[in-house]
Amino acid sequence: MSASRPDASKNEANASSERWRTEWLPPFVKHLRHERRLSEYTVRNYTTAISLFFQHLSDSGKWSGELSEIQLRVARDFVIEEQKRVSRVTLRNYVSGLKTFFKFWIRQGVLDKNPLEGLVLPKPPKKLPIFLTEKQVVRLLEGPNRLLAEEAIEPFVAWRDRLVMELLYGAGFRVSELVGLTYGDISVDEGVARVVGKGGKSRTCPLGKVALAALEKWRSEFAPATGYSDPVVVSNRGKKWSARQIQLLLKRYLSLAELPMDITPHKIRHSYATHLLDNGADLRLVQELLGHSKLSTTQIYTHVNLGRLKAVYDRSHPRA
Repeated sequence: MSASRPDASKNEANASSERWRTEWLPPFVKHLRHERRLSEYTVRNYTTAISLFFQHLSDSGKWSGELSEIQLRVARDFVIEEQKRVSRVTLRNYVSGLKTFFKFWIRQGVLDKNPLEGLVLPKPPKKLPIFLTEKQVVRLLEGPNRLLAEEAIEPFVAWRDRLVMELLYGAGFRVSELVGLTYGDISVDEGVARVVGKGGKSRTCPLGKVALAALEKWRSEFAPATGYSDPVVVSNRGKKWSARQIQLLLKRYLSLAELPMDITPHKIRHSYATHLLDNGADLRLVQELLGHSKLSTTQIYTHVNLGRLKAVYDRSHPRA
């Protein structure tokens, strides 16, 4: 009997260290999905962060398995280890997910304080958003018509693809918002679409004359179904498209237009915001159009304009 006790103790310790997976994670994920209505992408990222953190705790041998006994020094060790393998931006996202997790359990009365309080993170690198010029966007958007004229694609594909890109650029949609767009979300008379973005926040997006014209052509001549709840972007079999399919579509037309292949749907959104500001739009208006909760998120586009201004100065001024 005495020989089996160490194994029993080890099993108990393992069970204790796995409580995060069976007891603490599921209620938190349910909260994210049903109360905060966060995207599956965000839920997945938070879950990844929590899994990595608790695996680190278990491997460290410095944790009893109780949520209330997590120490800040162990969290610091986690940050040090993770910054060797992930970018600073990813690391900050991990810690954001962990802080949200602990705040949830504070509200449930399980914790008295957040064990990550006071954690100092390395500063993220300052990167200006990548975007296309207005001329480059025109080349990109001409792609479907060009292939149609060459009889390289069917009219259904040409107008579907054109609509996708017109909505990405003309309305500033996130790719997830475009995938989820239905005909019931669109008011043709008002020229707007109502979408639900990050955090379950809804906003109204003007579509513009060109996007509306592409939409009307698509809906009247090619769309398999146009009911209130029918998705706008579909395959020729009427199946709703995924974000991945839209990303691949964009790659095709970037190649055709001889544009950088690292441009993503989100960088088309950057282009949308930058061109609005370039042409005199108010920063607060652009914040509302993009659905940013903080003005500081939108202000990065003013740095883009400043960078371009300085580049022109450097090229043109004799004292530059």
